[in-house]
Amino acid sequence: MRHRVSGKKLGRNTGQRAGLRRTMVKQFFTNERMQTTRAKAEFIRGEAEELITIAKKSAQADDAAKVHARRQVAARLGGAPEVVKKLFDDIGPRYTNRSGGYTRMFHLGPRIGDAADMVILELVEE
Repeated sequence: MRHRVSGKKLGRNTGQRAGLRRTMVKQFFTNERMQTTRAKAEFIRGEAEELITIAKKSAQADDAAKVHARRQVAARLGGAPEVVKKLFDDIGPRYTNRSGGYTRMFHLGPRIGDAADMVILELVEE
């Protein structure tokens, strides 16, 4: 039973999960859409939406809070200054009038090799 157990392990240890999440979120923000398995898409979806919310809220903040938000996001992404810049300059302001639900998943069906559920995860356009 998985009652009150949060998160997905994806058959990996802690370091591998953290690296996978960081890499996939960076790729997602770089390309603004990605094709992956349903389990991995659900795994990174929450993290991506949290980072977009941080970027969106920092637009109305003072200078110190803007710097703090950028450093928080950079720490969670493991550096990647070009991704942080794109997130704060392009992606965050795009969703100022939206209160959540920045991503969408399209189901593609099973993958040929192992029948894993495939999806396309993309940013919602307004």
